[in-house]
Amino acid sequence: MAQIVKRGKNYMVRVTWRDASGKQHKKSKSGFKTKSAAREYGAKLEIQKYNGVLTSLNPTFLKYYQDWYDTYKKNNVSTATAKFYSYCINVINQYFGNSKLENITRRQYQLFINEFGKSHSKPTVSKVNSYLKTCVKSAMADGIIHKDFTANAQLVWNDENVKKVQYLSIDELNRLTNALEFKLTPYFTTRYLILTAIYTGMRLSEIAGLTWNDVNFSFKTITINKSWNYLSGTPDNPFKPTKTQSSNRIIHVNDELLDLLSQLKDNDEQLVFMNPTYGKMPGSSSVNRTLRTFLKKCNIDKPNFHFHSLRHSHVAYLLAHNVPLYAISKRLGHSNITTTANRYAYLIDEYKKEGDKQIDNALSQLGVPKSVPTSELVMKDNN
Repeated sequence: MAQIVKRGKNYMVRVTWRDASGKQHKKSKSGFKTKSAAREYGAKLEIQKYNGVLTSLNPTFLKYYQDWYDTYKKNNVSTATAKFYSYCINVINQYFGNSKLENITRRQYQLFINEFGKSHSKPTVSKVNSYLKTCVKSAMADGIIHKDFTANAQLVWNDENVKKVQYLSIDELNRLTNALEFKLTPYFTTRYLILTAIYTGMRLSEIAGLTWNDVNFSFKTITINKSWNYLSGTPDNPFKPTKTQSSNRIIHVNDELLDLLSQLKDNDEQLVFMNPTYGKMPGSSSVNRTLRTFLKKCNIDKPNFHFHSLRHSHVAYLLAHNVPLYAISKRLGHSNITTTANRYAYLIDEYKKEGDKQIDNALSQLGVPKSVPTSELVMKDNN
């Protein structure tokens, strides 16, 4: 039975048990104002002890999250994802401090979401909640806590903090493409990486992971079925799976891109973009450094523009040329068209005016053909 001890005006509950090796453990909690409340909590501990899920571990939310990340996630995520896990560590530290994991309630978590959401966009709030929720479920699986305090949390966000997708205009994209093509040499594959992103909208890791077997010059397609493992790849196994299952795809490419890629064939017999000078695959830093250099050459002043922004620019270019959103979604490797619509809502809204004009033009053609007098149509109808 749980031991209940009165300390001053409050009560403390203590439970003892032995593990499989015979080692004794104790777990206690104080601060109960009434003996009945202490008994109720003691009964819960006894049930947990009986079911073999009672643990003496009582880490802080911050400590458990850090250990969970190091154990289960650190070696299996991209650099960008790792940065967001680190961001979540800072969030937990800021809002929960040294709060014990088992002491956090659903109300406290909702208050955190309410406060965090005041200054963050919907995608950020949703992503943080998802990462924290996964960690909490792991703590439940470890038997450290027995209720999911993130369950049914109502997300709150600030619409004014939504980041607008940054992209290049058609003129800027043309200038950048021309500048890169004018200065091409197979010994600097970063320029080819940038051009491939412009022509395809592929992610950096997807482009870096391309082998010559993935490029079909006859059918003018590129097969995307893996990505370059910048984080933990080895010479024997430099690849990793694509971001999601839907990211595995085959896309059509034009002759211009194929002609550019053919210039790299003598560099490496397997990998398309292997740098022959340094004998390694260009990373994010070197590619972005080259991109910034050419943006400056083209007098394009966009300090926050980076390699992934080329993916956004590809979408903007296709939208400007009336390519259907469904086709764009498939090209990007999104699981459904809703993902594309949500991700590029800002761009879609920008082109909505042009779409409205097309709708007006189409609807204006309904009704009586201008070549046929109205009176003649009325007479035919009466007959």
